Amino acid sequence: MVARRRFTHADPPATETLLRSIREASRPLRGPPDLDPLLDRVGDARCVLLGEASHGTREFYAWRAELTKRLIAEKGFSFVAVEGDWPDCYRVNRFVTGDPAGGTATAVLHEFARWPTWMWANAEVAEFAEWLRRYNSAARRAVGFYGLDVYSLWESLYEVMGFLKRTGGPAFDAARRAFRCFEPFGEDAQDYARSTRLVPESCEHEVVELLRAVRGRDPTPAGGRDARFVAEQNALVLKNAEAYYRAMVRGRDESWNVRDRHMAETLGRLLDHHGPGAKAVVWEHNTHVGDARFTDMADDGMVNLGQLAREKYGHGDVVLVGFGTHSGTVIAGSGWEAPMERMRVPAGRPDSWEDVLHRAGPEDRLLVFDPSAAAGRFGEWRGHRAIGVVYDPDAERYGNYVPTVLPLRYDAFLFLDRTRALRPLHFPVRDEAEVPDTYPSGV
Repeated sequence: MVARRRFTHADPPATETLLRSIREASRPLRGPPDLDPLLDRVGDARCVLLGEASHGTREFYAWRAELTKRLIAEKGFSFVAVEGDWPDCYRVNRFVTGDPAGGTATAVLHEFARWPTWMWANAEVAEFAEWLRRYNSAARRAVGFYGLDVYSLWESLYEVMGFLKRTGGPAFDAARRAFRCFEPFGEDAQDYARSTRLVPESCEHEVVELLRAVRGRDPTPAGGRDARFVAEQNALVLKNAEAYYRAMVRGRDESWNVRDRHMAETLGRLLDHHGPGAKAVVWEHNTHVGDARFTDMADDGMVNLGQLAREKYGHGDVVLVGFGTHSGTVIAGSGWEAPMERMRVPAGRPDSWEDVLHRAGPEDRLLVFDPSAAAGRFGEWRGHRAIGVVYDPDAERYGNYVPTVLPLRYDAFLFLDRTRALRPLHFPVRDEAEVPDTYPSGV
């Protein structure tokens, strides 16, 4: 284990030896065939987790899509699981698996209404979903698309109630009790969370009982095995969402762990549901994908999906892939639930990983780390940029860099020197950025 280091605003000066090591270890990244070394690294792994340094960068989504297409077509991956809500993503799943009433990917993705809508309602995801639907139309077994996240408390409650009302049985009474418990808060999960600070009562008992009732039903309800799995998953989301929102008012670290443990549990359920030999591609932010033990998150007792997957399935069955950029534009908001904006991404902070990779040569590059030698070649702590859905380009160097040992946090890294904001499906988009949106991309 590498000694941890707390966050600072300065990184050690990059040496020529480090720059040379990066040049020697990296490959140019110009198009999908350049991903071959990463496909070789994946080998027979069961889970490939693909990150992103922001939720609003076109090239991150495009390269993840290209890599995912190859994992599906060449290595038989079973499903894609993303940092999105289960009910919304399950509508996408119905579309890509051939629901004749699905319409177009753009129409389905327009239904993502919870802020930040642009995370999944964007042209890049629409293009991938259309490709996946075409692929599935000729496939022996359809490749699914699912959400791993925990935010959809009310949406999942409504889904469970609808399922139980259609199928009948005493479990519907448990759903109504849960509904009555949450009803006073007017579908405002944060209002519910705040209320639990003032009084000891919560809806924890009701959601636990509802999950137990759903799991105790007839194992072959109307709609079959998939319908039961979806109902159980919505009940699980409800239980864990209730815990997440209660934890949120007590502190960020506790709620973070509830959320990532839920995502790990959901990933495991999906692998089990898809049967022996199932393989998963995951799309999430770097902060969820890159092993938290090689960041300063570990100092605060925080875990993430990448760490939990490595611990459960082993390093040989899990490949973690990070993404980063030196400069460009991004879609983000200036505050929570603020209008989306196209913002500039300033040059990477001096001597951060983004700056060092840029100085090694201003080109897109792929690094696949040798587990036995990675720590020795660049095993040092440097800031690694993380842009959230809320972003202030003028203040980013004081809060957007996570101290990271890059070759231990990830198994591979895609560095895209200059990137563009993705293309949201919902409008309008405010344009704060002064950087032109016309420079070329490898994908």
